[in-house]
Amino acid sequence: MIIVLKPDCSEPQLKHILEKITEMGFRHEVSRGVKRTLVGVIGEEDRLRNAPLRAIPGVEDVMSVLKPFKLASREFQEDASVFDLGHGVSVGGGNLILIAGPCAIEGEQVLFEIGRAVKEAGANVLRGGAFKPRTSPYSYQGMGEAGLKILRTVGDELEMPVVTEVMDPRQVELVNRYTDMFQIGARNMQNFNLLSEVGQTNRPVLLKRGMSASVQDLLMSAEYILASGNKQVILCERGIRSFDNSTRNLLDLAAVPNVRGLSHLPIIVDPSHATGRPDLIPSMALASIAAGADGVHIEVHNCPEKAMSDGPQALLPDQYAELVAQMRAIADLLGKTIPAPGDAVTV
Repeated sequence: MIIVLKPDCSEPQLKHILEKITEMGFRHEVSRGVKRTLVGVIGEEDRLRNAPLRAIPGVEDVMSVLKPFKLASREFQEDASVFDLGHGVSVGGGNLILIAGPCAIEGEQVLFEIGRAVKEAGANVLRGGAFKPRTSPYSYQGMGEAGLKILRTVGDELEMPVVTEVMDPRQVELVNRYTDMFQIGARNMQNFNLLSEVGQTNRPVLLKRGMSASVQDLLMSAEYILASGNKQVILCERGIRSFDNSTRNLLDLAAVPNVRGLSHLPIIVDPSHATGRPDLIPSMALASIAAGADGVHIEVHNCPEKAMSDGPQALLPDQYAELVAQMRAIADLLGKTIPAPGDAVTV
């Protein structure tokens, strides 16, 4: 349910409304818009329908949210969410994030060289995996905490926010010490224990769409994080399974405007994992910005043939620099901003 407050509802009245909701055994979330303040009431549907919410002073109307994703919906929050990622970088509301870096952290010098190159090209978030979910147990699994320390050191030196993947609820506390943003990979999109665990932190969460997940599945996974208390969820379209084997996955660009119509949460696109082909990444990245994405996530490596993970789908730094210039041109045309690390953040 969504409670619409009267325009003249006072703070003491709002406090009373929240207390009554709690007394009824429900949870609540407040959304303050430009014109209206809404209160999302979360609980069992049958009990909610019979609750005397309209009788509470300060309440103007009570509306049922038919979509199963309550807190992620546009009904709950009409305005697009904007999140501060640190170092002057924000995402959403016309601010684009350009995430770039190697698939796996391989060493401080390598990460610094790649990070410096992508920052000079225009990237504003540095990525690198310390824990790698691999199809084969014999493939490179990442450097663990040593990799996290390298990522933090390089991110601080370059003054860039960093993002890295967390794979298990037991890793959340450790990863939280080093990262500016958690990444939940496609394989873990429906790892609900992990989603609830990162939902109890105050870190932004980059949630990738599962390989066989519908758009509603993605939004319901985001709902787990939101319902646990963390409101900073960024969705990511990274391709879904298809019968066609000419690309790694099938990039569903329609998911971008689809999600933007259904949810206030930012959505970005990962054309690297979606296509698996460097020759296709630039055109898909440009199409993503044109489709309304709030950012693009691209793997970059200065020596792909030596990369420990996903080298064949990585762009070279000069290729990435050329692509960023093209993405910036489209962003300018659409009236969007690519914040540079160090810029003032408007949230």
